[in-house]
Amino acid sequence: MTYTDLADYLSRLKAAPPKTPVCLIMAEDEVELASTLRHHLSLGFGSVLLLAPPEIAAPEEFAGRIEVIAHDVFAESALVEAVNRLNVALPAGTWVYYCFNAEYLFFPFCETRTIRDLLSFHTEERRDAMLTYVIDLYAGDLNRHSNAVSLEDAHLDRSGYYALARKDPERDWEPRDRQMDFHGGLRWRFEEHIPPARRKIDRISIFRTRPGLLLRPDFTFSDEEYNTYACPWHHNLTAAVGSFRTAKALRTNPGSRFDIPTFRWRNSVPFDWHSQQLMDLGLMEPGQWF
Repeated sequence: MTYTDLADYLSRLKAAPPKTPVCLIMAEDEVELASTLRHHLSLGFGSVLLLAPPEIAAPEEFAGRIEVIAHDVFAESALVEAVNRLNVALPAGTWVYYCFNAEYLFFPFCETRTIRDLLSFHTEERRDAMLTYVIDLYAGDLNRHSNAVSLEDAHLDRSGYYALARKDPERDWEPRDRQMDFHGGLRWRFEEHIPPARRKIDRISIFRTRPGLLLRPDFTFSDEEYNTYACPWHHNLTAAVGSFRTAKALRTNPGSRFDIPTFRWRNSVPFDWHSQQLMDLGLMEPGQWF
């Protein structure tokens, strides 16, 4: 179904709440839009919402399978504001995941288990949010793929990731409990082209709705417990988002395009499109889920 804007969609939620969990995808352009929708539908989301400008049409193969909502995706903090409005409108406790086009969610064992399986276990562990690492994907050959996007030639960095303690300005900059700022990938290697506020790669992109909750522009939440990578007792599940977004932006921006002949370096490896590779590289955590 198609809606004129987000307000139109939200106005109908009380009469017809979406099936859960909910996947919210914001399309900034048409690059790999079909593969993004196809990937997330295959994970078992109950509802897939596509926010896109009116000029971007959803491929016909998804008719009747997604909700298409016209939206100004280039407004300041467009995705953050959409998530916050959705949080207010949805029933409390609804699981929501959000991402952009050309981004792909992976979680441990996602080839044989659904997103519902994942979130059922996470709920049993009394967790209301899940940390995801946004892992930069990029085409190995920029001569063939000028926008750095290619599913068949996708690469990622196998090393170069690190974490720094997240300081609390309200407690004399003491480290926050179970919170870290994670860095790596293209945002680390080409940091001279990335604003400092956008260099970290952690994102709380899976969460349960709750009255009063707010997503902040840095993709953390107003409830600090939502921003933790684990509970106090043991390691919890984490997930990863394979994303071409940074590579695409670096190739689109004239200020960086001509400075980067290739994204490949000695630690580049082909992406297998399999959760095991991400776990082997330490880019997501199965916790106690086997």
